Amino acid sequence: MRVFVTGVAGFLGSHIAEQMLIRGHEVVGNDNMIGGDADNIPDGVKFYGRDCHHLPQHVEPMRGVDVVYNCAALAYEGLSVFSPYTVIESIIGASTAVFSAAIKAGVKRIVHCSSMARYGALVPPFTEDMQCFPQDPYGIAKLATEKVLWNLSRVHGFEYVIAVPHNIYGPRQKYDDPYRNVAAIMMNRCLQGKYPIIYGDGNQKRCFSFIDDCLSCLIKLGDLTRKDVVGQVINIGPDEEQVTINELAGQIMEITGISGIPAHVPGRPQEVREAVCSSDKARELLGYRTTTSLQYGLEIMCGWMTERGTREFKYHLPLEIVTEKTPKTWTERLM
Repeated sequence: MRVFVTGVAGFLGSHIAEQMLIRGHEVVGNDNMIGGDADNIPDGVKFYGRDCHHLPQHVEPMRGVDVVYNCAALAYEGLSVFSPYTVIESIIGASTAVFSAAIKAGVKRIVHCSSMARYGALVPPFTEDMQCFPQDPYGIAKLATEKVLWNLSRVHGFEYVIAVPHNIYGPRQKYDDPYRNVAAIMMNRCLQGKYPIIYGDGNQKRCFSFIDDCLSCLIKLGDLTRKDVVGQVINIGPDEEQVTINELAGQIMEITGISGIPAHVPGRPQEVREAVCSSDKARELLGYRTTTSLQYGLEIMCGWMTERGTREFKYHLPLEIVTEKTPKTWTERLM
């Protein structure tokens, strides 16, 4: 099978590509390197250093491709309130270009990676049949992109699946980015001898998904013999071991040997208080199960990050809207 992975130098995309190569498939991919790292790209991937927006340049590389995994996106939920154009364009515009190129090239199936942000501030646990009310431009864009994919599939007849991974962490995650990846940000700071920074009171509840626990499900979604997943929206990630952000910070401080009290700053606008998805559908369809505890997963990530070395945070994206509501961690570069 021939597979195309967008965002192949990124965290999720590189892991999917690696698993596909292990299974003997041919893998092609692209990345604009905004959120990716060249070191992440597995050996054997035919790589194109192009942005997803460049539709004409992607049609030929997609010729003969069976499955496209659309992982590329500027996954900046909190930032999207202050940089809505940058974030929305990277999701709706870029994904639509990928879908169009895939249709022109005759791709059989698109596995699109959405986000738990699609649900908004619903009563958890979030299930796939809920009517979504996203709370920020990022979530709105993710949901809108799903609707574009559904519409194009009805017209042009290709298969699609929508995966909803949530709060994935682990080796290869970008940890010098001050705008996203809470566990990675905290760990990078702690390894530099700095306290974690927490937005609000820290009692926001989340579940975190170690990358290895998600991959088997994602790989199954690209199996063309699996017709039972076609047209489905499927949450992929744990619904057990809920933790508050305060508890997450405490675990990371213990693992990295930092003592003291985390720094609290004002909360971010539109942040969902409790965001936990149900995994029942993934269990039933894909045999999903959690095998890695949060503690062990964080220890693995810490070992990987320690080996690579800490990094200074790079404020690499523009703040389009700066008001008194914009976090000072960004405007004053406090990370």
